[in-house]
Amino acid sequence: MPHLRRFASARTASLLTTGALLACLAAPNTARAQSAGNACNDLVAMLPAPLSPWKGAPLRVIMAAEKPLKGELSLVAPDGRVAATSRKRSDGPPYAWYADVAAPAAGTWHATLTSSECGTITREITVRAERPAGPGATAGSVWPVRHAWTRATENLFSAWIEKLFDDPLDATPSWAALHEVLRDRSRNVLFNYLGLGEDEMKMVLRPDCADLPYFLRAYFAFKMGLPFGFSKCNRGGGGKAPQCFQWSSTQTAESARASADDDGAATAPARRAGLTAAFGQFMRTVADTVHSGTARTALNSDNTDYYPVALSQDTLRPGVIYADPYGHVLMIVRRVPEANGAAGIIFAVDGQPDGTVARKRYWRGNFLYAVDPALGGPGFKRFRPVAREANGGLRRLTNNEIAKSPQYGDFSLEQAKLGVEAFYDKMDDVMSPEPLDPAAAMKDAIDSLEEQVKVRVQSVENGRKFLNSGKGEAAMPDGATIFETMGAWEDFSTPSRDLRLLIAIDVVRGFPDRVARRPGRYAMPAGKSAADVKEDLQRMLASELATRTFTYPRTDGSTWTLSLKDVIGRMSELEMAYNPNDCVELRWGAAPGSDEAATCRKHAPQAQRAKMTKYRAWFHERRRPPRA
Repeated sequence: MPHLRRFASARTASLLTTGALLACLAAPNTARAQSAGNACNDLVAMLPAPLSPWKGAPLRVIMAAEKPLKGELSLVAPDGRVAATSRKRSDGPPYAWYADVAAPAAGTWHATLTSSECGTITREITVRAERPAGPGATAGSVWPVRHAWTRATENLFSAWIEKLFDDPLDATPSWAALHEVLRDRSRNVLFNYLGLGEDEMKMVLRPDCADLPYFLRAYFAFKMGLPFGFSKCNRGGGGKAPQCFQWSSTQTAESARASADDDGAATAPARRAGLTAAFGQFMRTVADTVHSGTARTALNSDNTDYYPVALSQDTLRPGVIYADPYGHVLMIVRRVPEANGAAGIIFAVDGQPDGTVARKRYWRGNFLYAVDPALGGPGFKRFRPVAREANGGLRRLTNNEIAKSPQYGDFSLEQAKLGVEAFYDKMDDVMSPEPLDPAAAMKDAIDSLEEQVKVRVQSVENGRKFLNSGKGEAAMPDGATIFETMGAWEDFSTPSRDLRLLIAIDVVRGFPDRVARRPGRYAMPAGKSAADVKEDLQRMLASELATRTFTYPRTDGSTWTLSLKDVIGRMSELEMAYNPNDCVELRWGAAPGSDEAATCRKHAPQAQRAKMTKYRAWFHERRRPPRA
């Protein structure tokens, strides 16, 4: 697989047709591979950073393999000294190594991957003595296009995403905004990649859940010189899935014309300001255009930004998004295989209306699934590749092209054929092919519920601060729009989160029954029947729920402690606990007249309470209503 920096010159890239870019990876590799044939060489892609390495900036290298090679990455200095090594490999796919050198010497460096399966694969990297000028703007495009989307660039995108959100398995990291993650040099391999100081201009990025995948994909495309586009879609209605009716790209968006004004800028500050300002304006346009319906388009539609994939260990990789039927969107950032009796894990990140970005585990309470044409096409999806035509224009590949492409080949309508239980059963099998210990599996479910409850603490706390700010009440919309409106209601109400929480409670309460329904999926203790195990799990569940506690700030700032058992016991109250105009005590289901509720000072207007009573059936029945 070619060295990405040599993949194509700007002139060559402008001539790549869809067919040509797909064939490009099959061409002979110019990099040296010792004791390895081209078959192994073509498995590995490399991303050196920055774009033009020089001795005054850290040299960072990602190597990403399509197959699970076992090996070590080494960065060898011009004098032959091994400056950095790494045996740590991501769980994949793709399977990636990362190494860096803080102050590289000028000259020819070698990034060497030594594996038992492929021998030694070496890529050359030239580190300059002087600081390069960095790229400038290109007329008619938000950013210059230097490369094409291929299996190599997709693997590097996945590897970059995984590195960006890497944390210990037991951590629950969150950030106040996406730009906090991108400004973290230890996480972001592409920090100042263009050599323009572009990540030091304090650009603010606060995407919500629908925006977040686009922001990450666009940021990578901006840095790597890849084509990018986005669709304008409706939210569906009348029993139909959302539909898209306009596609914009880095060539056709308003920002593309703005970038032309900076074409040929001679100084680094001007180039930095031109490119970065154009990118920032472009992202504002994206944020104003895409929404959760954009991800829920029909699975068989070609006129979309995403396409569905099969449920498999190979396809569910970092960068794949999950569109749930009720309007939430998450992006996979890591997959951990089942090992030593521990269940497999999929980690994902999502954005919230307040801009918060958090990592969370896949489980039934976070990844909701439903089969209803009125809700659109939910499930796991991948960004549709954008290709550059011979005439220089950009377009998206169709489903048929993706299915036949040697670079992709993963378009699938499998998820459209699965009912709710079949979907979750298949995901269990994909994540953990071997039978699981039932007690450990249930503990994982309780862990996930606890995490979900604790995340809600912050959301409700944001509402408490809003309520105490004196800015007035949040206007409550009508009908199904309570789940998707704008303004203070979107920022501080929690109808979607609370619906998910109620579903999550059902999942945990029903876990013993689920084990009894699929005994072959679990490693039953010797001498115990499915009925015996179910009883054991019910006892364990009661104990765990009673002992797991958390605290929340009441109206006056004092804290109150609840257990998960308390939360489950208040399911009925939580059906009407999403209104930010209610005191925080009511939003946690405190009984009127109780010591817990003694600090409550405010209640939602009677008209809003009447609406909530009318809409309560949606929460009681665990269903989000379709748009009218």
